[in-house]
Amino acid sequence: MQRTEMTPRLPPVRKSLGQHFLNDRRILERIADTLELTGSETVLEIGPGRGSLSAVLVSRAKRLVLIEYDRALAALLRERYAGTPSVEVVEADVLTVNLGAVARGPYCLVGNVPYYITTPILFHALEPPRPERAVYLVQREVADRIVASPGTKEYGALSVNVQALAHAKTMFRVAPGSFQPPPKVESAVVRIEPRSDPAIDAEHEETFRRFVIDVFGMRRKQMRRILRSMLHLDVEHADALLDSAGIDGDVRPESLSAADFARLVKQNL
Repeated sequence: MQRTEMTPRLPPVRKSLGQHFLNDRRILERIADTLELTGSETVLEIGPGRGSLSAVLVSRAKRLVLIEYDRALAALLRERYAGTPSVEVVEADVLTVNLGAVARGPYCLVGNVPYYITTPILFHALEPPRPERAVYLVQREVADRIVASPGTKEYGALSVNVQALAHAKTMFRVAPGSFQPPPKVESAVVRIEPRSDPAIDAEHEETFRRFVIDVFGMRRKQMRRILRSMLHLDVEHADALLDSAGIDGDVRPESLSAADFARLVKQNL
């Protein structure tokens, strides 16, 4: 009787972790292409899952670090790459991982990001030292918010906080049928690259981030009223602060660019 090689049994999908595994080889190749690797880079992959994208990246990167929270999937990946010195598996919640320390130098970042924690992961990855390039597969709605321009309905705290530190561009969309199991929403691939001239310095990034989030929590109000409420100012002092930043007190938050917010934060430091 002829023996046949058994395919390893894959761990079950964990819906609680928002797992949707990308299986479309064409899309996987396009994501890898978007990283624009030369073969000399260290690449950190967030949530490699069953390793479909990892299999494409391993021949393109000098060093590949797979950060996987699911214990069973991490074990699967360790077994698969046990004989590949260029691949390292880190079993951890990415939000607890010091990305720069793991990379041990310049790095690129890529990942099929769980939709329910996309924003925290984006903010975590924007902490210095930032990746030279980051490519994320995210919910299309989130991609639209990341790249949105002032004055549009999608524009908000996420837009400002990303654009203050980086350039963001939606590269292409991905249909639900490319995943197993298919998500209920359309996805998109977005590329984020650090700005050489960030709107806010590293020392004040966290202050900036909190301020922007708080302001957009009152996005239907005019900036004068928002500052009066947040900073406990009277009209005169709120207007003086806005004037010093070159901002009209009658405008609402969605009208302000990342540079506008940065000037306002700097005036209040």
